[in-house]
Amino acid sequence: MLDVACGSGRHVRWFYGRHCRVTGIDRDAPALASLAGFAETVLADIEAGPWPFPGRRFDAVIVTNYLWRPLLPTIIDSVAEGGVLIYETFTQGNETVGKPSNPSFLLRQRELLQAAEGLRVIAFEEGFMGQPERFVQRIAAVREAPGSTGPARYLL
Repeated sequence: MLDVACGSGRHVRWFYGRHCRVTGIDRDAPALASLAGFAETVLADIEAGPWPFPGRRFDAVIVTNYLWRPLLPTIIDSVAEGGVLIYETFTQGNETVGKPSNPSFLLRQRELLQAAEGLRVIAFEEGFMGQPERFVQRIAAVREAPGSTGPARYLL
């Protein structure tokens, strides 16, 4: 499992607690240090430097509250055959209720659906969420193995 922009590792810890092999990437060294013993950690500024996992694919890729559009294709490509993508971040409209408000960090309508083209979408949501108030898009999608004939079961 890869947690992109993992911060202090909320998802890393959750998956680790379910006996998954986990990798977290972030540019915040102190946050990553808190994950010692839980995960493979990679300190990298993925907005300014190269993607540290060229050609590597993961059984699950998790992204929350993070958007850097130039990396969307790379993140999608990092999902292994039979793997799952779970992505949730802010969308247009969020500027009316708080931060982030910069359009560079707000998804456009249905943008995650377009980015995940080629994956089988299991679930997609877009809209306003309460407590805390925010506008988000969420997607869960899988990369089906070539020749698969029907829905597979994915366990998280």
